[in-house]
Amino acid sequence: MNSPAALHLEGGEHAILMLHGLSSSPLEMRYLARHLNGEGFTAHVPVLDGYSAGSTERKMEDWIDAALQAYDALSARYARVSVCGLSIGASLALAVVKARPSAHAVILLSVTLAYDGWAIPWYQFLLDWAYYTPLRSRWRYRESSPFGLRNEALRSKIARAMERNTLSEVGPSTISLPALHQASRLCAQVRLNLSDLSTDCLIIHAIDDETSNPRNARYVASRVASTFLRTIYLDDSYHMITSDNEREIVAGETAAFLHESESARGLGDGVGSPVVSKALARRLRQLAALRN
Repeated sequence: MNSPAALHLEGGEHAILMLHGLSSSPLEMRYLARHLNGEGFTAHVPVLDGYSAGSTERKMEDWIDAALQAYDALSARYARVSVCGLSIGASLALAVVKARPSAHAVILLSVTLAYDGWAIPWYQFLLDWAYYTPLRSRWRYRESSPFGLRNEALRSKIARAMERNTLSEVGPSTISLPALHQASRLCAQVRLNLSDLSTDCLIIHAIDDETSNPRNARYVASRVASTFLRTIYLDDSYHMITSDNEREIVAGETAAFLHESESARGLGDGVGSPVVSKALARRLRQLAALRN
């Protein structure tokens, strides 16, 4: 399995460190990175040794160290650095911001503190136990339909890539048991430190996420101490929201949030306005009616 190179798009003095999902590649973040770069940000999606596809697997502490090295390299070159993560990458982003509270903002996309979506196999809870058996070196979780996608045309394209055992723009075809175990350890650590987070925070999550139940997003939102916190729920996407039907909404809302965060601190030009999905607005009205 070949891993693409890191993606770096030079822009303004505000750099965004973008962390892809577990055992995957920068392809997952490519569309969002290009959009943010078009909005004047420097977008950097690294390949992290021990975490990204194509590298020798390592412990989650090494994942954090690799991400911190990428953060520090950006911090040495740019006036501001924000951190954006997708899926387990969102949990990794939280670990980075815990260690680097000077981060301007953190963006959590399909944040995953537990694999508890509707498509997760029933035996998921046994995997941490299986890690300590001979299965550790032999068993791999194989991705299957819907591959994090509500978009059926893209899902068919990804299915063909998965059959060839290759990387796709929504991740790898398989994930090893040791990688899943280290992800579980990372999530457990992140849960303990959420109350320490005061960084500006944007959370975007699909209501029908098949991998990570929306309660993951609600859990984070209810525990962080961020004074500038925005949570957005999508209703026409599954887990891979950077590639699925509402990727434009994700990109637009992320750029708008970063501009507003800068403006609130008297930085940047404060341009950009939230992108509104009619489907999302309709679902939010339905949820509000249920609460009343």
